[in-house]
Amino acid sequence: MVHVYNCHPFSSQRIVQVEQEPGLVCCGGGALFVVATGGCKVEAYSVEQEGCPLICRFATMGTVRSIRHSLIGDYLVTIEEKNSATYLRAYTNWRYQAEEKARVGVRLLGHLLRGASVRGGVQMEIIEIPLSERPIAVACCPVSGDLLVACEKTLVLFTLRRQNQQSLQTQTQQIVQSIWPNSQQNSTQSQGAASSSQQNVSVLDFERSVILHLPKFKPQRVALCAGYVAVQAEMEVLVLKLDALSESKPQEESTDTKKVHFPSDEQLEEHSDFLVVPRHQELLGDRAKECDIHVSMEKTSLEDGRHYLLSYVLFRRFTPEFFQGCSVEETQLHSLQLHPLFTSNQSVSQEEPACVFCFVSLPNTGYLYSLNGGVELFSTYQYPEKILEAVLADHLLHVITKNALQSFTVRCAALAARIEDPYIDTTMKACPPCSLETCALRMQLFIGLKSVCVEGCHVILLSTADADAPGESERTTQRRGLELKEHTMLTGVLLAVGIDPATTPALESLLSRPFLSRKWTLSSPKETTTVGHGWNLYVVDTVSPLALYQEMVEYSQRYAEATPQAQSLRHLLSEAHLLLRAALLQAAARQRDGQSGQDACVKPGGEQAEREELEEALRLNCAQLADCFSRGSQKDCHLALPYYRMSGLSITDVISRNRPSPSSLHSYGSGFLFYLRHYLIEETEHSLSQETADEIIDIFSQSEPSQLVGVCVSPALINVSPGRTLRMLQHLEDTAGVSVALTIVMATMALRMDDLPQYTQLMDRHTEMVLVYGFIEESRLLLHGGSCGQQTPARPTALTCQMAKSHPGLLVAAMVALHENSKVQLEQADHIFKELGCENCLLVDFWEAILMASSQEAVIQELLFRLTSVYIDRLTNASLQTSAKIPQTPQRRRPLKTAEDLINSCFHYGPLYPWLTVLSPAYTTSYQHQEALHKLQSLLCGPSLSVNSVLPLLEQISETDTLWGFSLHLLCSTRRGQYEGSIEKLLDRCPQAIIAYANHHLQDRNMVLWWQKLLPELCERTRAAADNSILLAALKETLIVVATETSPAEFLELLPDDGTASYFLPHLLTCSQRHQLA
Repeated sequence: MVHVYNCHPFSSQRIVQVEQEPGLVCCGGGALFVVATGGCKVEAYSVEQEGCPLICRFATMGTVRSIRHSLIGDYLVTIEEKNSATYLRAYTNWRYQAEEKARVGVRLLGHLLRGASVRGGVQMEIIEIPLSERPIAVACCPVSGDLLVACEKTLVLFTLRRQNQQSLQTQTQQIVQSIWPNSQQNSTQSQGAASSSQQNVSVLDFERSVILHLPKFKPQRVALCAGYVAVQAEMEVLVLKLDALSESKPQEESTDTKKVHFPSDEQLEEHSDFLVVPRHQELLGDRAKECDIHVSMEKTSLEDGRHYLLSYVLFRRFTPEFFQGCSVEETQLHSLQLHPLFTSNQSVSQEEPACVFCFVSLPNTGYLYSLNGGVELFSTYQYPEKILEAVLADHLLHVITKNALQSFTVRCAALAARIEDPYIDTTMKACPPCSLETCALRMQLFIGLKSVCVEGCHVILLSTADADAPGESERTTQRRGLELKEHTMLTGVLLAVGIDPATTPALESLLSRPFLSRKWTLSSPKETTTVGHGWNLYVVDTVSPLALYQEMVEYSQRYAEATPQAQSLRHLLSEAHLLLRAALLQAAARQRDGQSGQDACVKPGGEQAEREELEEALRLNCAQLADCFSRGSQKDCHLALPYYRMSGLSITDVISRNRPSPSSLHSYGSGFLFYLRHYLIEETEHSLSQETADEIIDIFSQSEPSQLVGVCVSPALINVSPGRTLRMLQHLEDTAGVSVALTIVMATMALRMDDLPQYTQLMDRHTEMVLVYGFIEESRLLLHGGSCGQQTPARPTALTCQMAKSHPGLLVAAMVALHENSKVQLEQADHIFKELGCENCLLVDFWEAILMASSQEAVIQELLFRLTSVYIDRLTNASLQTSAKIPQTPQRRRPLKTAEDLINSCFHYGPLYPWLTVLSPAYTTSYQHQEALHKLQSLLCGPSLSVNSVLPLLEQISETDTLWGFSLHLLCSTRRGQYEGSIEKLLDRCPQAIIAYANHHLQDRNMVLWWQKLLPELCERTRAAADNSILLAALKETLIVVATETSPAEFLELLPDDGTASYFLPHLLTCSQRHQLA
């Protein structure tokens, strides 16, 4: 469907004063090129200046049949005929032909002019490009300036080359020196005579790079852009991609050697009286290689070391629709074009466009394809009547019929926005979809239009009012004879098989249409008439995008006044949005290429002002679109949020734009409520005034009462009236029932009113676990900012501060639940407790609780290290206070979990080893010191803490000063498997704990240490201190264990030689008796 709007895209028109009737017209580089009918002269006019003055005119070497201009290199390429031969020529430096008598250089492709021609300065050159076949069509690449030539069965790609005049003169001098060595002085003088400005002028040349063979394809029109090659036949379009490979590897595909059988000319001649209509086919992307068009590549470049990879991009075969009143001639394809698209953030040196579009048209329908990032049909244009030609520009598609010029909007800007901005189609930014239905603007009437081309903001039209050519009546008579012959032949065939066409209206209608004969339908160039009946060459200026946007906005007011929710209003505003985006792309391109001063549509020096006006208009358009979506259907209401954000309007402005009038029956739209909800969820830095906050509460209380809880906890509504809001919440509770989140919000409002009894009464309604579920449901009750995993600083709420005093356990449990449900990160929770001033108590309780609940290994190891550091700090601080005899300040409260609680409920806290109670009795230190020591010892006894990671921390604690410090170091040595050293240290410092230590650790594979290490150590020490009862008791217990675990012979060998027999004999007897029983 095509929307039609009465917006005029044209501002003025001028008539170019041409002396002779134009035959061919093209434009580029701010110039209009006119070739007189049947003439051999090209005239160039400036379309950027008032009156379109003549720039220059120059003669060609033959009759021009086709002409194209390349912006890159500023050269012209023509197909010319002379003496029944066809030539391909390129004209460079044509702007220096201001006087027709200026010197002109003629050379062959690859043969650069030297000698006097170089020293004479800049001059126009005619480059003769030899071809093995007759050229049919040409195209120039708008990105690189390369040249593509279509012949009968091949496509030839020429690469544009540039060479500096100075390098040419150097080469010339070297050649002259090799021939005449004595001419060095003269050549040096002539080189010094040339001006430096002339030496810096580059000379253009072409190099034949690639030949594509298409034996089954008859090209009629070609296009080239950024490596994409498009070729059009009568009813087929094929798009190929030539990718240059940097490495010198030939293409491994067998496309150039594959043999395909094609019908011979004799076989085709047998069916020349009939038109064989193929079926419709569309192959996109990789599937395009499945078409029956075989393409082989032949590399011809000698200097270029690159290789090319050929790939199929798009193939489409159209089927003529004869039953719509169109003949074969009227259903032929035309207007093939490849259009590059650059985004505003592309650099100057970047030659690859962000996207390339392919446009091709039938007389009644136009097709626009996007080629990059997946080939797809981008837009389809249904024309109201048969068109003759179409030209795709940056923001409009211009088409001509026989008597009118009409413009359609395009969707290129929609794709550009999505390529350059990843936030498009999110809650941050939006853009109308690429699939938006196209729009036709007001039609401009002319008489006898023949061709159209576009240069910047100028549309050039050629119109002629000629009568039929002299041979037209003769061809009409021949056509009618062929129609009669066909009708008679087919009628006879049908009668022969027993079918009378006269009795069947459908067959009679079918036979009345002359679609089988092919001879007369093939288009042949009309002979140019010698008698001119009137012609004009128009330059139609398009209005600026900003002016067209303003007209669209004025036009949209009609829909806004009648039906504000009409689909046409939204569509028209979307068209205006894309128009502004396209204008911003053009402005960025002019700024990037430095061409703004050459564009007549932009005043010199006004580029920045124009861009600011476009950006302001875009913000206004976003506000208008947001208004449409805020009142629109539920399907698209979410788009109000990104468009309001792009408009830059404040929340107060948005509310005033959506406030219904007292007499209106409409309430607030779903899009507006969607915007408000997300604004209150995500916008946390700006707090609203009490008046605005109360109005928002009223809006949701009337429209969406179920969202009132989430609205009230928004940090933007910190200034809301608590008493008024509490009454609304109580009314909501009476109507909707009690909920945990609602109760907590009511308690928050009571807290803001400093009503602590009511706050306590509301909080006591539910158990602690139920309240935790309420905080999980709405995390903003406890913290503002940083919710939902955002990387922003989190701030505690007033409720959080109160809970730190009255409900510390509930606060820790709630924060743990938020962390485990990914509502808050560990660092954000740390920041919250530090803001509360509880980094030494509640924060440690939080870490201990997280360690109990978390299953993430990285979090566990991080918390183990933090808690170890905290416990060590507490122990060292207490020791410093004790040694300095500083009275200890009692903590404000005890930890939520004692060491015993953690040992019983947390896997990472291991049970204390029995021998630790001997080294650190509970009565020797304070309660806080004892709790920190037992928690640290429990972590060292547990399975999770890595001992090597905490050894640097333990260096703060002396091993020799205190037994509890010794116990920590001994634990680390034991965890590291250093049992022999630990036995020695323990015998030195606390021998009464050695048996408990040995009973716990010297088991299984370490059992041998009883007699290999412990027994010799005890014997040696008791020998030195025979009256040491502790050592003697330890020795006795050791002998009992050794006698139990060894044989009598082994036991005898373990006994010391100087030992008293009466002391060891009972143990030997016990060992013998056990051995006999075993």
